[in-house]
Amino acid sequence: MSFIHQQKPFRVPTTDGKTIEEHFGAATTGHDNVSAAYMVAPPGWSEPPQQPDFDEYTLMISGKKQVTVDGTVLTLQAGESLLVTRGSTVQYANPFDTEAVYWSVCAPAFTPERARRIDT
Repeated sequence: MSFIHQQKPFRVPTTDGKTIEEHFGAATTGHDNVSAAYMVAPPGWSEPPQQPDFDEYTLMISGKKQVTVDGTVLTLQAGESLLVTRGSTVQYANPFDTEAVYWSVCAPAFTPERARRIDT
């Protein structure tokens, strides 16, 4: 097949109120080289720091998202993007009053093992 028309992304079960819909990647298409997911992070959301074994591209659609990369705190806004390279220490959060809507693209594909979350 020369294309994949994704009509039913995999909705990743979460316990923190965040919406994750993987359109392409290990969970949906079995591809290991790249993953693409639509994300909605509610106000007040955050996740533990991690040192991922993948490059992660974030493309902001609406709202704002706080990203701490190797100690530098950035605020991404709608229309902005960010590349965090593998091996960096990164933490994602939404300390703002509105939800953050964005796309996440990981290469190689996201897996929980590759995220390498850091216990705090």
